[in-house]
Amino acid sequence: MRFFTQRRHFSDLSEQEILALAISSEEDDAKIYRSYASRLAADYPDTARVFEGMAAEEDRHRQRLIELFTQRFGDVIPLIRREHVAGYYARRPVWLIENLGLERIRDEASAMERDAERFYLAAAKRVEDAATRKLLGDLAAAEAGHQHTAEQLEQEHLDDATRDKESRSAYRQFVLTWVQPGLAGLMDGSVSTLAPIFATAFATQDTHTTLIVGLAASVGAGISMGFTEAASDDGEISGRGSPVKRGFASGMMTTIGGLGHALPYLIPDFWTATIIAMIVVFIELWAIAWIQNRYMQTPFFRAAFQVVLGGALVFAAGVLIGSG
Repeated sequence: MRFFTQRRHFSDLSEQEILALAISSEEDDAKIYRSYASRLAADYPDTARVFEGMAAEEDRHRQRLIELFTQRFGDVIPLIRREHVAGYYARRPVWLIENLGLERIRDEASAMERDAERFYLAAAKRVEDAATRKLLGDLAAAEAGHQHTAEQLEQEHLDDATRDKESRSAYRQFVLTWVQPGLAGLMDGSVSTLAPIFATAFATQDTHTTLIVGLAASVGAGISMGFTEAASDDGEISGRGSPVKRGFASGMMTTIGGLGHALPYLIPDFWTATIIAMIVVFIELWAIAWIQNRYMQTPFFRAAFQVVLGGALVFAAGVLIGSG
């Protein structure tokens, strides 16, 4: 397999390169933790301080590595990073983490520490210099103990009341940024496309034509809802979060809501496709009622009555128009 990659293999690295890799890894991890802290500072200042403390710990590790490196090899540290080594652990890009919840970010940090611990244990086995082996072993133990360090920092900055407050804030932000616009999109896509799709179906009784109209209505409604949601509120004052995220959630769920009862018309037989589409509509409407009950605390039967009644009226309008 070595023939098929231009990256270095860990087993081929010299002790100088192993130390250089450790230095760059610690530097990158400190930057990642500070990025987490910056990302969380506005909404979760106490958790942000935890990540600042973890970044400072990584800085101390890097300094110890640099001091040993300069003693052994001089002041010039080779540029070698994770992506230069085949099979080396990778870090998830910070911009992907931004879309994750608070607990998921904490879990990601724990995974980072486990990866670093495994690296130092493997690196310690690859070196012969006693001082280097000792330092790498110490750092492996330190990374293993980072969970304890993180717990100490959390105890220092996060009491039970603060953690509960941040958890409620994270949940509320999730609902405002993703659930609310997504639900609005699903309702619009599921209900507003009923009339054109079923009107076309009963007017033409042609599944191909109905499918084309359904695709056009669903995609068009998705694009319209997505742009409308993104442009209607920048989130600065309302606190509803990124307009891009809300627009994406609304647009995608609108499209999905319409496609649900459009795609059955891929089936050539008109009545088979129509019966399946009706079943899908029933499932969509009850799913909307469940989401309203689960995330918006709307009483289930009231939500079901509102959604099913509205959907039934739109469906009936489409059938009547198409049949006439």
